[in-house]
Amino acid sequence: MTDATQSPLAAPALSQPDALALALACVAVPGHFDELRGATAPGSAATDAPATASNTDESPLTPVWAQFFEHLSDQTAADLNQRAVNLARQVRDNGVSYNVYADEGGPQRPWSLDLFPLIVDPGSWQQIEAGVLQRMRLLERLMADVYGPQQSLMQGWLPPALVQGHPGYLRAMHGVKPVGGMHLHIAAFDLARGPDGQWWVVGQRCQAPSGLGYLLENRLTIASQFPEAFSTLRVQRLAATYRALMDSLKMMSPAGPDAHLALLTPGPYNETYFEHAYLARYLGLSLAEGSDLIVRDERLYLKTLQGLVPVHGLLKRVDDEYLDPLELRADSTLGVPGLLQAVRAGNVLVANAPGSAFLESPALLGFLPALSRHLLGEELQLPALPTWWGGERSALEEALPRLGHSVIKATYPGSPVHNGFDAVLGRSLSANELDEWARRIVGQSEEHTLQAYLPLSQIPTWQSAASATSTTAAGAPSGATGHVLPRSVMLRVFVVSDGLQSWRVLPGGLARVTGATAEVAAMQRGGSSADVWALTRGDLDTTPLLPPPMTAAALTQRKQLMTSRAAENLFWLGRYTERTENALRLAGLALQCLNGEEPSSPSLLAWLGSMALANTLVLPGVPSPIQARRVFERSLITSLGSSEGATSVGYCLRALKMAASTVRERLSQAHWRVIVRAEEELFAGCAEHASNGDYSSQAALQLLQSTSDQLAAITGAELERMTRDDGWRLLSIGQHIERLGFLTSALARGLETGSVHTEGGFEAMTSLFDCSIPLHAQYQHSPGIAALLDLLVLAPDNLRSLARVASTLRGHLAKLADSAPGQPGALSWRVPDPQTWDRAQLCETRPAGSNEGSFMLNDLLRQCSAAAREASDAISSTYFTHSGEINQSLGT
Repeated sequence: MTDATQSPLAAPALSQPDALALALACVAVPGHFDELRGATAPGSAATDAPATASNTDESPLTPVWAQFFEHLSDQTAADLNQRAVNLARQVRDNGVSYNVYADEGGPQRPWSLDLFPLIVDPGSWQQIEAGVLQRMRLLERLMADVYGPQQSLMQGWLPPALVQGHPGYLRAMHGVKPVGGMHLHIAAFDLARGPDGQWWVVGQRCQAPSGLGYLLENRLTIASQFPEAFSTLRVQRLAATYRALMDSLKMMSPAGPDAHLALLTPGPYNETYFEHAYLARYLGLSLAEGSDLIVRDERLYLKTLQGLVPVHGLLKRVDDEYLDPLELRADSTLGVPGLLQAVRAGNVLVANAPGSAFLESPALLGFLPALSRHLLGEELQLPALPTWWGGERSALEEALPRLGHSVIKATYPGSPVHNGFDAVLGRSLSANELDEWARRIVGQSEEHTLQAYLPLSQIPTWQSAASATSTTAAGAPSGATGHVLPRSVMLRVFVVSDGLQSWRVLPGGLARVTGATAEVAAMQRGGSSADVWALTRGDLDTTPLLPPPMTAAALTQRKQLMTSRAAENLFWLGRYTERTENALRLAGLALQCLNGEEPSSPSLLAWLGSMALANTLVLPGVPSPIQARRVFERSLITSLGSSEGATSVGYCLRALKMAASTVRERLSQAHWRVIVRAEEELFAGCAEHASNGDYSSQAALQLLQSTSDQLAAITGAELERMTRDDGWRLLSIGQHIERLGFLTSALARGLETGSVHTEGGFEAMTSLFDCSIPLHAQYQHSPGIAALLDLLVLAPDNLRSLARVASTLRGHLAKLADSAPGQPGALSWRVPDPQTWDRAQLCETRPAGSNEGSFMLNDLLRQCSAAAREASDAISSTYFTHSGEINQSLGT
């Protein structure tokens, strides 16, 4: 919903202002309802002129807001600033984000949360609760009618174009009775309070409404900031409603109380992915992408390490048109082929039932009052803003003269076949622009809907010292340490099922707050959020905000269950962790050798150039260090921070972070933070040196060393802070497959170029694999095949020797999910057994003049390299794609 531009107010001159004085200085913009005082600020909303603090004495705070600020009466601006800092740190430490990878080249955008909550008094909340419950019943009746007898269309209560012309109306679902007998299990209603103090419905979300996870995180965070006020004000708790939703979904699913439920997410690129992972973890659901699921014999299954596991219910966060590429959008990679057939067969409950998108059209709001009278026999208790659909001539003729005082919206938002656009505020348009819009609306009348403009109510928000600088020009006192400013707000309220044809309202919601200059309460446009405290005069439900206790059987299932996607991402997390370390070591070694006091031998330079090219630390076509040492060096340094083309340190580190982001529920907060910090600092360092034009090899080495230190913390977290289950085992397998391939490649190229037969090449090889200390202690710089075998091939205590890597890899492969107790899995036999390796045969050399080493050693390196590739392919087909089961039918 749009709103007038905000104008911050000058706070009174107070040497040590307390929170109450700062709140009294906060006055809403004229014409907007002031939540602090429960009244409309004097003046007209059309003027956009700031009010003055002189009205504060005449309009005291409402009792609930006064009580809230009384608990902060001893708080100065500095204290509130510190609370805001703690709040921001908690949001960042918890990894709460709104768009995880909206901008791949930029940092994550932390979730924006205001310090003060929106407080709704008991009387207002009762009105909201009764109104949205009634609207939920109406929408359910309308869904049942539209996908059933269609009486509302035949009787003319609802224009067929708004339903059958809407791309969200799914003809494939007509006549289908949803599992459990209900179409709608969750709905969100966007509300706004007008200047008269009345709550108005602005819109409704029924496909996959977002916010249930964010509001829970908001509540946990803000309640901990103000524990005394939260307890004294009798704020209604949330946990019982979440539990009722889960009990309801299980009860109505085909398997009843023992149902296995999953949350269907578009994946980590979605802007609200944090919420999906958060909700799945809190509600005890399996977090699944479309590729994690498969339909067999009209039943839905989840791909796991243990095989295919039945899924009886889906809480979807994917829009309907992407659900099934067989019957809906053929280009969708987010859905599950055959899902609609499984729904029609009654084998899976989907919340909400596919086909509810047409309910989100803003034009529908104008027809709901009449539909309520026809379908429910009731008048709507909670009004919606006056809305006119351009497809009705009479409505169009009535609305066009109001264009300058309306909001122009698309009738079919997000439609690929209809004209779509962002909402436009008529009062912000010039006369020529209004004429242009009028012509456009007349020419494409069905595509446009007009809604009355409503000045949104305003709540107090804390603007800390960090943001004070940006607002001083707008009227805040210069040098202020922080102040309270009014911001416009919209309230999203959620209704969830708690039984057959029964719903309850989540007592609270998600408040969306406009930015300093924004006219729309939207997170995409720089808005913020606020916790919502719905107060009650009755008894409080003290159910804790913790998941309910699990039965022994359910606990066993949850311990064993791991989706193939999560397993695959852990596998690649391990591989990219090792690739990053290999790239760091190789890049650092190359720069050291190119800038050493003594010139490197041609064979060593040939080996470094070959390794850098094979691992794409430099692009193909770059001259070798033998041909042009400085050109090679500059290319290597330039590629360090590249995320395209050369897959150097930056590319691998960013891939590591992306893999980690998809399994964040399995990582500790410290683990995730060090991954984020390592990636940010590497790219920031590369960008800083590149912009200065003085990116020397010494600066590059320092950056590589800093990144290496952080990578040590990452690998330490993977070793010490992860449960030793199949997921961790796959991560370790990924590391050792990568290590095996890199080690065999380095040794083979070292033998091929002859670099290991030189003192400098031998030291470089052992340095690459962190063997310099045992080299100096045991061999006193004595190069040779025997020393090479001891250090890098046969040493059982060296974590990077060929024997240790192969042995560890065999052990992990033997313990994967399909292995019987005490019997090694078939995958382990793909890796050569170090116990069969013969030292004498490996030391046997080729004829004089050959630099390639022994026949047996080269054969062993080829076997190990092939084993790494084969093990990777076998793991992928067995545990990730389940390609071996394509022709099987699991039935029930």
